[in-house]
Amino acid sequence: MTQITSPDGTPVSRFAFGTMQFGGRADEAESRAMFEAALQAGITHFDTAHVYTDGASETLLGRFAAPQRERLVIATKAGYIGGAGRDNVLKTFDISRQRLDMDMVDILYLHRFDPDTDLRETLDTLAGLRDAGHIRYIGLSNFAAWQVMKAACIGMEFDLPVGIIQPMYSLVKRQSEVELLPMCAAEGINVAPYSPLGGGLLTGKYAQGGSGRLTEDDRYAARYGQDWMHEAAKGLCAMADEVGVAPATLAVAWAARHPANPMPILSARSSKQLAPSLAALEFTMDDALYDRLTALTPTPPPATDRIEEA
Repeated sequence: MTQITSPDGTPVSRFAFGTMQFGGRADEAESRAMFEAALQAGITHFDTAHVYTDGASETLLGRFAAPQRERLVIATKAGYIGGAGRDNVLKTFDISRQRLDMDMVDILYLHRFDPDTDLRETLDTLAGLRDAGHIRYIGLSNFAAWQVMKAACIGMEFDLPVGIIQPMYSLVKRQSEVELLPMCAAEGINVAPYSPLGGGLLTGKYAQGGSGRLTEDDRYAARYGQDWMHEAAKGLCAMADEVGVAPATLAVAWAARHPANPMPILSARSSKQLAPSLAALEFTMDDALYDRLTALTPTPPPATDRIEEA
């Protein structure tokens, strides 16, 4: 497996922190508080993207990370808007580096598969960025398994392995178990899944009348709108009460427990909201509890090329 480290050789942390809310739902003060809480918990892996909060996410992350840059793994993404052609990747990544105030970013993800661009052109572009010292690892986000393996095969021409992928994965979104997670385990590819809380559904707040993306965003409402998902969330909350931890702690610990050793990407709108997810770093889930939680949701159906995107 590709061993991802920071510039000074610090191993990548067991979990990652996603900064999608920086400069959006979380103002600068709250964003900094979450960054510091993640650091204190031992997280050294921070994830952003060119399209997050109109650039504020990258700008704030760069500002917060600067004093400890050498021991951190910083990831951003390109190609969500405008395609994965050479010109767009170079243009947007240059803007991302300016926002981050970093000449080098550890991981650059392709944010989604671009069927209209020759993948060889994209990987040649990434190899050029690697050779220039601007990136250290490449990642793929929202790719199907066959797309990852196609990239891995073409990448061999440029001595450019796929170091990490970023799929959606939670107790109520288990499609990655069919091909992506087994592929990562077999091929030595790291995996940092996003949305381990199922858009907040698995925190239990919606069952209590709370608000958030599931009540404010039609896409999230549709994604997590099936009755069985809400029943599973209730079941998880009941087990959390039984064990004496927050539902979010169980949800994150479950997502990290898969044999492929996923590194869940945690995120929140405030340090208070983040705390239960960080607590999963210290929570040990035994086989019996893992199996009970897994039984709350159906085994995922056979593979499909349809990919849901953040």
